[in-house]
Amino acid sequence: MNDSKLERGVKIIVDDWMDVRSGESMLIITDLHHQEEMMELQKYACQLGANVLIRLVPRDSQDLSACFEELASLMQEHDVIIGATHYSLITTEIVKRAVRSGSHYLSLPMATNDGRSLLEYDFLTMDTGKTRFMAKMMLRYINESTYLHVTTQSGTDLGFRKTGRRAAYFNGRARENKGFTSSSFEVYVPIEEDQTYGSGIVDGSLGYLGKINNAFRMHIESGKLVELESNEDGKRLKDYMDSFHDDRIFYTSEFGIGLNTYAKCEGRCYIEDESSYGTFHIGFGRNIALGGEYEANGHFDLVFKEPSIYSDNRLIMDKGVMVVPEPEVW
Repeated sequence: MNDSKLERGVKIIVDDWMDVRSGESMLIITDLHHQEEMMELQKYACQLGANVLIRLVPRDSQDLSACFEELASLMQEHDVIIGATHYSLITTEIVKRAVRSGSHYLSLPMATNDGRSLLEYDFLTMDTGKTRFMAKMMLRYINESTYLHVTTQSGTDLGFRKTGRRAAYFNGRARENKGFTSSSFEVYVPIEEDQTYGSGIVDGSLGYLGKINNAFRMHIESGKLVELESNEDGKRLKDYMDSFHDDRIFYTSEFGIGLNTYAKCEGRCYIEDESSYGTFHIGFGRNIALGGEYEANGHFDLVFKEPSIYSDNRLIMDKGVMVVPEPEVW
């Protein structure tokens, strides 16, 4: 590990993102693979006067339902919670319940593909205020709309509906986001799960699976992924989705827009990929805590590059670049 970068990451999370205060109780949910990194975070938070408990869970599954009831009770007893497991817990009902009870929750999925700790990545240094500003410009239009439409020069043409669903943003800071945030810097929309249509060319990353070697086509009808091109990466994705043993994982549940200008979509890190400015992602599976209504054995994202995004008929991103709003907005 790079000790100086690890220390920088720890301080960003404890001081800036979670604003941990003396006397607060903190719960860190992690696994054996990431215990060493979380002990550094625990050590620093304790120096600030926090009372910190680390709870270990299994790493080898995205479905931690066997632990959920115990975790739910434990989470509601703590002021600050960091979910630093290999896979994200942010879409689960237990997170939703913890936040409703008054806890502050940070999703910090630790999955990387290059041997480095997530806490060493430079994208963590993104200005949270800049992200907030970017997000609010987009949210003004997204939350007034019913439909989202995305095209790319590579051939993506997808439509999403969001009737009755509110978009929001993540920028690491829990206290400004109603106690609920993620290390993924993004605008997210809990779309209607059965109202996505069209085809996409997947050319960014495969979420936890990482880098795409050859872009491939996918087709979605009534929210369900019904066709994948049978090249190497398409087959890899199909095998991965089948491993959930849950047909619900094939349904779209989230639309996201990356806002982190320090992040690069290179398949090195799941969270960095979907945070990258100039990309959008589609989440599949569970979306309960995001504001949706869909349960599944897991949640994962596919990332696409350089989208043109329309909120109803208003262009808000053009080939991966945010469109500046009219002067009256300022």
